[in-house]
Amino acid sequence: MDTRAGDDERGRDARDYELITLRALSGRFPDIDSATAEIARLAAVLTLPKGTIHVISDVHGEDKKLRHVINNASGTLRPLVQGLFAATMSPEEFQEFLTLIFYPAEMVERLEQTMTDPEELRSFCTRTLRHEFELVRVLAARYSLKRAMEVFPPEYRELMAEMLHQPTTERDRSFVEAIVGELLTRGRALHLIHLTARLVRNLAIYELIIGGDCWDRGPRGDRVLDYLRQQPNVSFIWGNHDIAWLGASLGHEALICHVLRVSLRYRRLGQLDEGYSIPLTPLEHLARVCYGDDPAAGFMPKASGMRDASLVARMQKAAAVMQFKLEGRVIARNPQWEMEHRRLLHRIDLEARTIEVDGIGYPLADPHLPTVDPADPYALNDEEQKCIDRLRRSFLSSQKLGEHMRYLVGRCSMSLVRDGCLIFHGCVPVDREGRFLAMSIDGESVGGKRLFDAIDRAIRRAAERRDRKDLDLLWYLWGGDRSPLFGKDRITTLERDFIADKATHRETKNPYFELIHEPWFCDRILAEFGVDPGAGLIVNGHVPVKIEAGEDPVKRSGKAITIDGAFSEAYGDHGYTLVLEADRTILAEHSHFESVEAAIRDGVDIIPKVSVVREWAHPHRMADTERGDQIRCEMRMLGRLIEAYRENAVRQGEPGAWPPP
Repeated sequence: MDTRAGDDERGRDARDYELITLRALSGRFPDIDSATAEIARLAAVLTLPKGTIHVISDVHGEDKKLRHVINNASGTLRPLVQGLFAATMSPEEFQEFLTLIFYPAEMVERLEQTMTDPEELRSFCTRTLRHEFELVRVLAARYSLKRAMEVFPPEYRELMAEMLHQPTTERDRSFVEAIVGELLTRGRALHLIHLTARLVRNLAIYELIIGGDCWDRGPRGDRVLDYLRQQPNVSFIWGNHDIAWLGASLGHEALICHVLRVSLRYRRLGQLDEGYSIPLTPLEHLARVCYGDDPAAGFMPKASGMRDASLVARMQKAAAVMQFKLEGRVIARNPQWEMEHRRLLHRIDLEARTIEVDGIGYPLADPHLPTVDPADPYALNDEEQKCIDRLRRSFLSSQKLGEHMRYLVGRCSMSLVRDGCLIFHGCVPVDREGRFLAMSIDGESVGGKRLFDAIDRAIRRAAERRDRKDLDLLWYLWGGDRSPLFGKDRITTLERDFIADKATHRETKNPYFELIHEPWFCDRILAEFGVDPGAGLIVNGHVPVKIEAGEDPVKRSGKAITIDGAFSEAYGDHGYTLVLEADRTILAEHSHFESVEAAIRDGVDIIPKVSVVREWAHPHRMADTERGDQIRCEMRMLGRLIEAYRENAVRQGEPGAWPPP
């Protein structure tokens, strides 16, 4: 075939594809003027300050603390409110207004019960709405009107747009009074105050990024997802705990047992039975039948609760033994992972009460293993098989768990780039020289960014098809030595449960965690993911920063930061938010959160300790961001649409879709 003819054919194909795209775009912009107006609007948006992005990692089920951190915009709302109103409000009025912004539903409920005088209510609503909209105007000025309007509650969108233009010479106090009067007549004034307070919080954060690990350790991972689903613009990074819950929701037996074991260990059972309607009766029955009066001393839960502690310990032990059996099977059917050394049940000598790990024999701290058959140690007995079958059906049929996972899969990725920050959960697996370690996915050996991309594809495929091979990969991502979400040579759950010698509990971190102190290594990672090494910053969670020991989240290289601040009470009860503002990047360190009740009753707040990570001589605009790149691409496409209109390749005023066949 003639080369020039082939080039011409490919050129025609490209033009045809472009015309198809332009015809679809013409459905939104049906003529030259509408396309031109949108280009002009987008050009103006590029000049606006970039939106404030909040990055929080390793929430680990702490729903109440997360809610407060989002409500107070990681501590950034209080100083803004102080700057606007501290001089004109009494301390009591200021605290009441701030609490209303943070907890509008609870405050409105209390006001409905206590504020019974009509004139007092009218005065309060008029004053509060004026203050709220003064705050809304300041926050909305950072956005294009179109973007701001998107987070307005739809039923009050036009009314709120009107209130944005008050006060003016023509719109004095009577403007708001008229609105309040009509709303009071119909009993909706406090409802609008509630919605406007929520709008303030939504405008305070342009994008919220959760850097992985929504579940485990803390009490209610289900409520964490419930609250995040209410936020207007949330993105997620996969964490290894998220992957474990995803695998469990898709029916992977080993991950089901893991999720149950951790929930029992920390006595976080409400998220299972109340949150996800997953009954623990099958596991309780198994514990009673197979473990009887076993003291299970090494499995005692870390908190108190309604169930007897000994029973919970036996249930945890039953789940753990099933987990180790099922994991042994996963390893056996995936020899490419080279994890045979982590199959430990057949290395147990029940008569000698010992177990061999890495060629060394250790005494068993708990030799009572009634369901382990030395002839076939990885086989489930009849009671275990019945138990896991029933539990698997419960996980697969949990409507709410399925909804949460579909939501997560639709918004989650292995990494994100925002404002020059490369954000991922754990690490980029490397050897001691900083070379990318590869693992096999879909028959191809990949490392670095290609590994992250391949994992992203495999996770989505697993969620869609539930193929055993892909589900096994989810298990490996939870705790495999080359998993970017884990980053250690092994996970020593069995050793911690059954061996007293702490030398066997050691888990060695991937060299990544030491090398990020080196500028050259950080530059290599940033360049691999397409981020400018000169200005980029690596952001990861996963490994808690030991705040009490004085450990610094910012690495010696100055090019990497760890934002796992032990958010969960089980880990340390601190936590970080990395806040990417237009003129600087700051790190907000959170402390203990007492309770929602204390916040409402006494005005208790988490006032974070703020440190500046980076400052910019000139505030970043939307044009300087990844979103700016997208906007410029949109402008180019609109420009091509205008050209197509002028050439009559696409006709103005016609439907964007092709005519029906």
